[in-house]
Amino acid sequence: MAVDRWQAMKIFVRVAETGSFAQAARQLHLSPPVVTRVIAALEDQIGVRLLTRTTRSVKMTEAGSGYFEDCRRILADMADAEAAAAGSHGNPTGTLLVTGSVMFGQIYVLPILLEYLDRFPAVTGRSLFVDRIVNIIEEGVDVAIRIGHLPDSGLSAIRVGQVRRVICGAPAYFEKHGIPRTPADLAHHRIILPTGAWVSPDWHFGTDGKTSITVHPRLLCNTNEAAIAAAEQGWGLTRILSYQVGEPLADGRLLAVLDQYAEKPLPIHVVHAEGRRTAAKVRNFVDLAVERLRAYPPFQ
Repeated sequence: MAVDRWQAMKIFVRVAETGSFAQAARQLHLSPPVVTRVIAALEDQIGVRLLTRTTRSVKMTEAGSGYFEDCRRILADMADAEAAAAGSHGNPTGTLLVTGSVMFGQIYVLPILLEYLDRFPAVTGRSLFVDRIVNIIEEGVDVAIRIGHLPDSGLSAIRVGQVRRVICGAPAYFEKHGIPRTPADLAHHRIILPTGAWVSPDWHFGTDGKTSITVHPRLLCNTNEAAIAAAEQGWGLTRILSYQVGEPLADGRLLAVLDQYAEKPLPIHVVHAEGRRTAAKVRNFVDLAVERLRAYPPFQ
């Protein structure tokens, strides 16, 4: 089977990045048998095995790892050349996929995306607001807004601010049940716990995070909004990120407690795939997002 080397390289890189023939096929809008045949033909042409297949995974061989890095460099160079010739580095076009957590995305990222789309009418926007870590490469995401400490990766990350975890309750609750003075006092209070991807009943305290209390919630809520609503109604205490309760804290519907035991703040980053010449649609959105998010007082 004769294959176009440029197309074969693209397919090989996507299979290597996703670790799956089926996932690569879906992302490239090809059938899995086509992807399998192209990789087999590429290996025949080169004369070396690039990938090892098992029933559960696809991994690169030693030769495949070296070829993968070369292919990524070649494909990036070719994409840069095509983009420069077409002028796409100057004029944002195409579809821009942006991800963030649900509440943060709705409150802060969506207004930025709408402003961006007004500026660049040739771009179509897509939002993916979910309370889980999205794999930027595997899911084809252009830009992610991440809260928390980032693992080492080949992604570019720009810090734009920080938020903190806050334990809070309504004034009526504290009038009835008293105010906890130390983390240990939480054992005597009603706890409302959101059940999102990053929530744990083990609450850490102090800038070193070494003090830990395991809470025993009386109410579990599958959304942060529900946990906040229950706290506002005076039913109990909840622990939430500061931006999620900015208004209730400001107008007195909720009061924060145990601030003197708070953990270190969590950083906020704008994250995107690194490249020598980032596409205009990504570069312009990143610039706008960094400018807008850094301007919000709650993140300073």
